[in-house]
Amino acid sequence: MAKDYYKILGVEKGATADDIKKAYRNLAHKYHPDKGGDAEKFKEINEAYQILSDKDRRSQYDQFGSAFQGQGPGGFGQAGMGQDGWFWGRPGAEFDVQFDDLGSMVEEMFGFGGQQQQRKRRDSKRGKDIHVDVEVTLEEAFMGTNKEFAVAKHNVCPRCEGKGAEPGTKINECFSCRGTGQVQQIKRTFLGSFTQYTVCPECRGEGYRPEKPCNVCHGEGRVKEEETIKISIPAGVDNNQVIKLEQRGEAGRKGGRPGDMFVRIFIKAHPVFARKGDDLYVERKIGMALATLGGELEVPTIESKEIVLKIPAGTEAGKVFRVSGKGITRFNGFGRGNMYVTVEIAVPKKLSKKQKDLLEQLKREGL
Repeated sequence: MAKDYYKILGVEKGATADDIKKAYRNLAHKYHPDKGGDAEKFKEINEAYQILSDKDRRSQYDQFGSAFQGQGPGGFGQAGMGQDGWFWGRPGAEFDVQFDDLGSMVEEMFGFGGQQQQRKRRDSKRGKDIHVDVEVTLEEAFMGTNKEFAVAKHNVCPRCEGKGAEPGTKINECFSCRGTGQVQQIKRTFLGSFTQYTVCPECRGEGYRPEKPCNVCHGEGRVKEEETIKISIPAGVDNNQVIKLEQRGEAGRKGGRPGDMFVRIFIKAHPVFARKGDDLYVERKIGMALATLGGELEVPTIESKEIVLKIPAGTEAGKVFRVSGKGITRFNGFGRGNMYVTVEIAVPKKLSKKQKDLLEQLKREGL
């Protein structure tokens, strides 16, 4: 069945070249396979455009329709390379082109690829991120502290200051890309000849090359060395929390942006306190007399100062007392958490004769 190329592109038979081009672009956006479109529909749209966009082929199509079986490079009879450099073929012919490559060319043609290429070049020079683990005590997490640690990392070359060239020598424009950092690649398909821009292999997207590479970094602009990192850990930091140090990671290549450093905090187990969020938990044992009669109990705090906790008469084992504002400093700096004291009744395993006599007397009294 003969195909109606005008209908495929959604234009009238008398449409101008600009109308056809505009219609093709809109449909290519919609049906491009890389954007989730219909691959067969996209191929049919391309087929229509390669005919209607060429003045001579459009004239032949208007006169004879898609059933025209011309011979040689001027007709539709076989796939081939036309005199104008376009790869073309008869309707329904198989074309030697991959949609992945075609997608890249369409992106370049419509301006999708420029920003992506720039982003790739920029990211290729960026330094790597560094991840470090630091251990602190519970007291240090409560008060805040400063830590130092050594890290082997790339830093800006001190000799060339990151330029990659030996001091006193010139930095020349790359002869391959003329300073743009990109080179052109021309691809020919059934749609015609398309120009793609890729990262220059000579300068790796820099746009320039040193006349004489730096003797220390060999043109890299950075050197590997051990650096002592000083970090301030704020009060209230929690276990497994990550602190980000911007631009303290690996130095970028040839002046590229440095990476970041991520410091993960691990808090050592404490012999007295257990931490849950901003609250502290502690267990204390009391004698039977104190639990029965009530009284006062000294309880430690994270500040290494003891406080006096009042124990009411008749306190049972497992009773939890809340002490407000004696927990961990909140990370946002506003206030502190609470401390929870759980009391357990200590049953003596060894008794003196006097203690046994007293307990026997209490037993006879029904206690």
